[in-house]
Amino acid sequence: MQERRPCVYIVSSRSRNLYIGVTSDLQRRIWQHRNKIFEGFTSDYECHRLVWRQYFETMDEAIAREKQLKRWSRPKKIVLIERNNPTWEDLSAEWGKPVEFYQWPEEA
Repeated sequence: MQERRPCVYIVSSRSRNLYIGVTSDLQRRIWQHRNKIFEGFTSDYECHRLVWRQYFETMDEAIAREKQLKRWSRPKKIVLIERNNPTWEDLSAEWGKPVEFYQWPEEA
């Protein structure tokens, strides 16, 4: 289970439309985007692939960062994403999937 912390995130469509948001529960918010819970841009353009995130101590810090990023140019946002995620991998792809545990062989 993921810890609930203020977070700014960027989700992308397969064609790389970008959406920047803020939340205190990133796993839940990504689930909402994937299931088109909210009407609007992310539903219309299928932006539900988590490509970047940054956690903060307070929601005020997260909101300030979200506002800052929304003012950035598209090329600057792409540099930010590709600095840590050059292949635009969905960072949330494995969330919610069963975890397999390795069973150690019993010693004789």
